[in-house]
Amino acid sequence: MQSIGTHTFEMWITFAIIGATFALYAWERIAIEVVSLGVLCVLMVFFTFFPLDVLGVNTLSPEVLLSGFANPALITVLALLVVGQGMVRTGVLDVVARIIMDKCGGHEWLSIMAVLVTVLGVSAFLNNIPVVVIFIPIMQALAERFDLPASKVMMPLSFAAILGGMTTLIGSGSNLLVNSALLGMGEKEFTFFDFTIPGLVLAGSGMVYLLLVAPFVLPKREGMAETLANGGAGATGRQYIAQIKIGEGSKLLGEKSRGGIFSGLGNMTLRMVQRGEEAILPPFEDFTATAGDILVVAATRAELAGALTHDPEGLYPDLGDDASAGEVPHTGFPIIGETVEIEETAEEEDGGETPWHGGERVLAEAMVPPASRLIGQTLVQIGFRYKTQCIVLGVQRRSRMIRTRMTDIRLQAGDVLLLQGSPDAVRDLRLNPDVVLIEWSAAALPAVHHARPAALILLGVVVASATGAVPIVVAALTGASAMVAMGVMNIRQAARAVDSKILTMIPAALAMGAAMHATGGAHFIAGGVTDAFSGAPPAVILSAFFITLVALTNIISSKAMAVLFTPIAVDLAISLGVSPTAFAVAVVFAANCSFASPIGYQTNLLVMAPGHYKFSDFARVGLPLILVIWLVFSLFVPWYYGV
Repeated sequence: MQSIGTHTFEMWITFAIIGATFALYAWERIAIEVVSLGVLCVLMVFFTFFPLDVLGVNTLSPEVLLSGFANPALITVLALLVVGQGMVRTGVLDVVARIIMDKCGGHEWLSIMAVLVTVLGVSAFLNNIPVVVIFIPIMQALAERFDLPASKVMMPLSFAAILGGMTTLIGSGSNLLVNSALLGMGEKEFTFFDFTIPGLVLAGSGMVYLLLVAPFVLPKREGMAETLANGGAGATGRQYIAQIKIGEGSKLLGEKSRGGIFSGLGNMTLRMVQRGEEAILPPFEDFTATAGDILVVAATRAELAGALTHDPEGLYPDLGDDASAGEVPHTGFPIIGETVEIEETAEEEDGGETPWHGGERVLAEAMVPPASRLIGQTLVQIGFRYKTQCIVLGVQRRSRMIRTRMTDIRLQAGDVLLLQGSPDAVRDLRLNPDVVLIEWSAAALPAVHHARPAALILLGVVVASATGAVPIVVAALTGASAMVAMGVMNIRQAARAVDSKILTMIPAALAMGAAMHATGGAHFIAGGVTDAFSGAPPAVILSAFFITLVALTNIISSKAMAVLFTPIAVDLAISLGVSPTAFAVAVVFAANCSFASPIGYQTNLLVMAPGHYKFSDFARVGLPLILVIWLVFSLFVPWYYGV
């Protein structure tokens, strides 16, 4: 009876299956999910007809090959995606980004450094993809503020997120998969901060390159100015007329204009102040805001969305005495009878949230078509919010500058309304013949009222994992469940956070890794590497092994590479007579060095369009960074681990 490691035929078939799988991944003509499930089917069929029998048991049975779907690393990755999505949905990262921009003021280098360091730190604990999505518009705003092309800042953003992923165990899915592979082989697993010190050394050297060298290597390329300029679908630089009512708790209360400018309005342009029956026009010298003032401003969608997220009360326009009394006059808009009775919701009757204050909220745009029955009427006369359950936050009209209260504007054909409502209310606008919903403009607003629970949940996951109080999979899954249980997100939103590519690719990679280890393929490759560097010190072999894996990481999936080469790393270390830890860490760091191509990591693809990059730009900027990381790795890691 054969022992594991002597199945030559099975080993070469396994190599062929793995090679074909990687080729299909790189080809990208077939969905990754289909390829991943396909390779699982091929492996199960092959090892059913050619079983690896050890004491009468098939070591690669379907149960073994499919066990990846229940692997703790996979569950941890998916749970962390849900936790990360909860942080994105509540706008916690938006608040952090705004604080950074406010504190750094007009210092270009300091502002960019602060953002990149923040991204690196956050990426150590959250999935990199939502972090980069949040910070893309922040980097775009920095580029505009300092008159820089977006191509100078977008690639460093992605690279900083990748560097942050190599500093903790939950920094990236690849780290967790290496740990899971070690555990499956009976080797000592990593703790939360096991490789943080060498990871910080490598990430720090990479950050030095990004801040001091990359600006001279990055291309200076202009492109579509509106691409992700204001964060989100449908966001452009066009101005909406909106009004802000100063209440007793407003941050603008008591603020005095300086040179006719209110610093509290940010980039909004003040066009008129309505105080009682008096209309105050510019210049607003020595004007002090008081409770009850209505500020008519011109602002972009992004600015209004930010104001709505962080200080919403003032943005809901006053409907006037008729509306507040419960009636909307009939002035041509199709309603039943001469007045419309406004039914209060249960929340309003209880003194709670109105439909547009709480719950899931969506920001969208709708245009007034030429045949609309809204033309010639004001929002008060129409009773728009009560008929549609959507509130109009701003009106955009290109033909002229409007200096009047938004609620006094008589709508015209071609006007664009910036709306907020529940997802269902916004979808219902599709059936409204008096407006044309701009479908691609819809974007969810952050649920800031859940920001504190979300932040506490993330903190709990990190502390529980870092202290070893519970296994990481327990902390992550409990955190994801808490996000739903505490109302931060619902089941549907949590399900959308689960990436189907990860759900199928990781089990496929684990199955391929198990097949390569069981057939002796990992030992075969490790022996070949040892023979190729016969007589070389272990530190030299570790350095060569690392740069080989880095090259593969930029071609194939980093997660698949992490799973497949962990057994090779362990066998190679054993054959050299050294601790496997340093070689396993090499796999971790190599899997996080996807700098030389946009297909190496998803965040590179995210910044490709807003940065206006070509495929070759990543090689031009990423290859020197890889050389820096390789040099620092070769000098520090062997010394740190005593290789």
